[in-house]
Amino acid sequence: MSTAAPPADWRRLDPRTVLVTALVVAGVVAGAAVPATLGLASRLGLPAAVLWVLAAAVLVIGAAAGADRVRWHRTRYRIGAERVDLHTGLLTVKRRSLARGRIRTVDLTANLLLRLLGLVTVRIGTGEQGSDSTLELDPVSRAEGERLRLLLLERAVTAPHEGAHREGELAVLDPRWIRYAPVSFVAPMLGGAAAGAVLQVSDWVGAQGEVIAWVGDLLREVPLLWTIVVLALAALVAGVVGALGLWIEMWWNYRLEREPGGTLRVRRGLFTSRSLSVEEARLRGVDLVEPLGVRLFGAARLDAITTGLAKDHETRNADHHTLLPVAPRARADDAAADVLREAAAPTGAALTPHPPAARGRRLRRSLAAALGPVLVLTVLGALLTPVLLWIALGCAVVALPLAVALALDAYRGLGHALAGRYLVTRSGTVRRSTAALERAGVIGWTVRQSVFQRRAGLLDVTATTAAGGGAYTVYDADAAEGLDFAAEAVPGLLEPFLERTGPLSP
Repeated sequence: MSTAAPPADWRRLDPRTVLVTALVVAGVVAGAAVPATLGLASRLGLPAAVLWVLAAAVLVIGAAAGADRVRWHRTRYRIGAERVDLHTGLLTVKRRSLARGRIRTVDLTANLLLRLLGLVTVRIGTGEQGSDSTLELDPVSRAEGERLRLLLLERAVTAPHEGAHREGELAVLDPRWIRYAPVSFVAPMLGGAAAGAVLQVSDWVGAQGEVIAWVGDLLREVPLLWTIVVLALAALVAGVVGALGLWIEMWWNYRLEREPGGTLRVRRGLFTSRSLSVEEARLRGVDLVEPLGVRLFGAARLDAITTGLAKDHETRNADHHTLLPVAPRARADDAAADVLREAAAPTGAALTPHPPAARGRRLRRSLAAALGPVLVLTVLGALLTPVLLWIALGCAVVALPLAVALALDAYRGLGHALAGRYLVTRSGTVRRSTAALERAGVIGWTVRQSVFQRRAGLLDVTATTAAGGGAYTVYDADAAEGLDFAAEAVPGLLEPFLERTGPLSP
């Protein structure tokens, strides 16, 4: 196979990609080798099983490394004056190209292995949906990744930015923020995953029955109720430990910076380092997110509302839009002001409360959701066994007060306001969101009014935009007040469609 260098204006990926692939596949093979060896040993004997597994491992690793060697040889990229080109493929050659003027993101990611070798994965994107809007160079040297990031995000500054907010560092990690990790929804999810992982691994080695029997013997003298409590607490402790570890991995070395030319850069990660860039020219606002657990401790996280935010799987799961991890609410407001170059954060503006009728709607919906399972259990208990009646009673005692509390909290969270260049809307209880959207970024309004809302004098007003989630809604606002809010937020956009002499159509 020829290893001739590509033409002068073309570059190749780092040749150590073959080593990276071999090491990664070797790790996967090592993990699968243990249960495979144990399974074969019962039929062939241990020495023969080890030999077969080793031969298969060498074959798999060699095949993977060879395939990646071919990929490296057939992949090249070029940064031209107008376009970025990537050519790859053996039997089917893929030629992809992005216009440099449309490039909006150049993100660098490196897992622990890549970091040890001084390599990074570079994702170049236009911010649009679809795989054709993103080029991935996996991997290149860290120096080459930084060169590409600076080169492709370089923009001529045509006018000075408004405001006197500083360049450079805007926020840095405070280790005390780790106290919010255990109160997130991640902790119970990780606890359940840990319990499932123990059962799965024990099943792989043929010891699941022994594990269950051991737990049963350990709790044999414990009443059933306390057994459930102990197991739940054990899972919760495992979830808390997992949440702390996940937080450290994701947010260690966190830093938010504003670079010359108007780019916000977020760097973070302990084992897997991530460098995410957001152009201020794409920024249309911020979203202050307060999940229920962290809100009880006075904390929130800050997300960016940007145009051209990609919707692919990798972007959603990499928190590409998060500017500040969960931190004290006051610190999140300060970061919002710095990011938006405002003297005061619009997310902290005083909001207009919504009518009492909105509270009634939330109470009715919340109680209906809580009473549904109770009624089902009651009917089944009357038909089948009285045990279900006691379960229904327990559910009612727990669920109904909780439903009322959540409904009242959801009502207290409702609000909207105009704060300078931004319109602000807040809603939610399990996940409360305070979105500050630049009024110039609103491209349309959607007004909805159901039959029940019309009777209560309420309506929903949704600002549509090309940024963030695409729509930000003021729920259950007073009908006249909601229309005035939309008309004042973006003058001239809604007035031609207003008809205030009669009720809105459903």
